[in-house]
Amino acid sequence: MNIPMIINNEKILVQSAADASLLSVLRKQRLVQVKRGCELGICGSCTVLMNDKPVPSCKIPVALAMNKEIITLEHFMKDEMYISIMKGFTKAGIKLCGYCNSGKIFAAKTILSTSARPTRAKIAEYTQNLSPCCTDQDTLINGILYAFEIHNKKGQ
Repeated sequence: MNIPMIINNEKILVQSAADASLLSVLRKQRLVQVKRGCELGICGSCTVLMNDKPVPSCKIPVALAMNKEIITLEHFMKDEMYISIMKGFTKAGIKLCGYCNSGKIFAAKTILSTSARPTRAKIAEYTQNLSPCCTDQDTLINGILYAFEIHNKKGQ
């Protein structure tokens, strides 16, 4: 099946079985920041943005991505918000291991995209299922709060 998609702002036509996972298709495109993790859709390792919403690419059949905009971490790393997130994570002492970066970074991006300062409880709720590989949840919450402050200072 030919599936038109927009991956990292590039229109492409993917040839794949309709029920293949978006994760497998992205990996075939050599997008290595999309990791194969739990394959249950909860660890965050395979997270991508689909029409600007974080989704677990391991649970999305590629047919559902037809004509959708997919952004991977490779592309998002060029975004101004990514810089704010990394500065916030660094300030909190987070050293990402590489395994679940996209889950943590795209969770932070989603939270930073809101106009109101998030509460610790809201961030904890949003990040509760992410892999704890390289940091604990409390430190991740601090990193996201720092990133929110850094990002909003830029906008003023």
